[in-house]
Amino acid sequence: MRGLLVLLTAVSAVLAAKPSPLDGVTALVKRRIPKHANNFTFQLVEGTPDSFTVSDSKGQKGGITVQCTTVSACSRGLYTYLTEFGGVDIWWTGSRLDQLPTRLPSVGSPVNGSSIVPWRYHFNTVTFSYTTAFWGFDKWELLLDWLALRGVNLPLAWVGNEYILIQVFKEVGLSDAEINSFLSGPAFQSWNRFGNIQGSWGGALPMQWVEDQFDLQKQLVQRMVELGMTPVLPSFTGFVPATLQNHFPNASIAIGSSWSGFPTSLTNDSFLSPSDPLFSQLQASFISKQMKAYGNVSHIYTLDQYNENNPASGDLDYLRNVTAGTFESLRAADPQAVWLMQGWLFFSSESFWTNERVEAYLGGVPNPQDMIVLDLYSEAQPQWNRTNNYFGKQWVWCELHGYGGNMGFEGNLEELTQAPLAALNSPNSTMTGMGLTMEGQEGNELVYDILLDQAWSSTPLNTTSYVEKWVARRYIADPLPAAATHAWSTLATTVYANQDPNSQASIKSILELAPATSGLVNRTGHHPTLVPYDTDTSVLPALQLLLQASNASQSLRSSPEFQNDLVDVARQLLANRFIDAYQGLIAVWNSSITSDHAVRIAGQPLLNILSDMDALLATNENFLLSTWIQDARQWATVGPGRLARTNQTYAAYLEYNARNQLTLWGPDGEINDYASKQWAGLVGQYYKQRWATWIDYLASVKQTGSIAAYNATLISQTLIEVGKTFDAQIWGNKTRGETWGTTGDAVKLAQGVLDTWA
Repeated sequence: MRGLLVLLTAVSAVLAAKPSPLDGVTALVKRRIPKHANNFTFQLVEGTPDSFTVSDSKGQKGGITVQCTTVSACSRGLYTYLTEFGGVDIWWTGSRLDQLPTRLPSVGSPVNGSSIVPWRYHFNTVTFSYTTAFWGFDKWELLLDWLALRGVNLPLAWVGNEYILIQVFKEVGLSDAEINSFLSGPAFQSWNRFGNIQGSWGGALPMQWVEDQFDLQKQLVQRMVELGMTPVLPSFTGFVPATLQNHFPNASIAIGSSWSGFPTSLTNDSFLSPSDPLFSQLQASFISKQMKAYGNVSHIYTLDQYNENNPASGDLDYLRNVTAGTFESLRAADPQAVWLMQGWLFFSSESFWTNERVEAYLGGVPNPQDMIVLDLYSEAQPQWNRTNNYFGKQWVWCELHGYGGNMGFEGNLEELTQAPLAALNSPNSTMTGMGLTMEGQEGNELVYDILLDQAWSSTPLNTTSYVEKWVARRYIADPLPAAATHAWSTLATTVYANQDPNSQASIKSILELAPATSGLVNRTGHHPTLVPYDTDTSVLPALQLLLQASNASQSLRSSPEFQNDLVDVARQLLANRFIDAYQGLIAVWNSSITSDHAVRIAGQPLLNILSDMDALLATNENFLLSTWIQDARQWATVGPGRLARTNQTYAAYLEYNARNQLTLWGPDGEINDYASKQWAGLVGQYYKQRWATWIDYLASVKQTGSIAAYNATLISQTLIEVGKTFDAQIWGNKTRGETWGTTGDAVKLAQGVLDTWA
């Protein structure tokens, strides 16, 4: 009898230790709400896919039960409770879920929820360079929890791709030197994966980076799966080192087109034809190695062949054969493979991609269920409607909005709540998801939150009440001053009500652009400088109201999100006032005045704004260049605590990559200022120096008495040299004025901005 009891005890222990699909959600609660780790119960049940029910736990006072049909739905059900009943949330600036009341609010009548689409997607391929390039697992962990709670179940998982690719290339005989000459630096890998660039500037990609990123990817994929997500994994795209031709003389390899003005040595990527047997061989090798590394966790693969590079031929059969061969290689490697692609090419190269060519290209994958197309810029330039729902393929309604990490305020809340539903309910719709595809994850958090929330509502969200509830969760203060809510209501009905399709993207401030006498103001397109709202009836009163709220509530002042937003709104006011100051300077420049002194006087307000902005931004860790640089340099440090050692040569290499992306974006300014940011250290040490140099040049030309002497080529090259000097700096050798860590009081400096620039 005693032996039987021992056996039963052992069996019980084994059963108790058996992993549950819901362990990831349980771990999330322990991670973010440790004091209430025992108050939440999760149960998987049969029912409509991606649906949940939140209720009070039976027999457990203060307990909450979330029943769900999928792990992702359980996370979303938890989020529904935390936000609607607990009044807390998780943000890019950090998690506030631990501020849940000690006594959990009861639910009362059970609350049901269901996603209106099977997939909720996140990431643009280039987000892995513009935002997460240098992230460690701590930052990734916060973002993955943010995604899980908002119900995202289809995230892109690009990290560590180079490790697998190197093993594949080595397997077919390529040398380390041949491979190294192909791969790009840490801040530019997205475009190497896209086939836009090859090789690197500033030094070859170190194997330490490759190996560390591979280890990070293992953590990320595991966490995604634990949280009920299906990671979209890389695949072999066909872009190869040009020297592959030497090893396989008969292989069908075409030289691609140049990209964005880069020299031939850094672009014109070689493309192996999918019809060549070698393509299938490399695909099988890639996917088998990847599956061995991460497990059999997904059958959805990202693969983009013509991102801002047109095919060698527009012949319909040629296009059809490219996709047919590509998909056959995927299916040969994984019989359940589904191909996911970004639909950006159909907009960016619309003149090439006529409807018949789009149909032919997509037609190479015969079964509509075997392909998912991301309609990348749905909020402003949708392609699903002109392509007849991508000719029957599954597609995802995506919000792009944030190009290169531009930080300017902009959005259209009504579009984000109504257009996806209209597309979903349109005749013959094959829309299968909603998601975010911003290039850079900076600011404007409201417009991204509302789209992910709309994915769980079959009717348009009421934007007025949505914003009010969003503010109440974002600023946990008791009581919350009405002025804080009023500030965001003002922004919602002005800044975030932009219906101009020519400026529907985050606004780039002209202060981040290389100075010029014309062409900076009122640009449209997806990098607009046009400000589509009246600053004096939107941003200005919003700042006044936030400052009023801070004076009314000491607890509000200590809210990290309030501090972030106060700086952000004051920053936007300064950015907009910079346009006025610039136009004042240009008026003097174009006038009959010949005094260099008059130019310098007119130029001084621009420099004052930049100084004030740099000081303001320095008060918050989310607006520091040093944060970006530290994230990059951390990968050159090994060892714990005081025993940590930094490889200074490697750290300098990483820092150069980080700086160059923000500034010149290329060895000689090929995509100058594309990824510009309004960060302390960048504004004060780089942008201010450029503008000061340019103003000095204007004054010297004005003194000659003829503005015709202005040499745009000369000053442009001078400013490029300013960028090269900035990029070559090493943070360890700090110069006066560099911002390392936060300094100053945000409320006082924001008030100073208001007093000076209102």
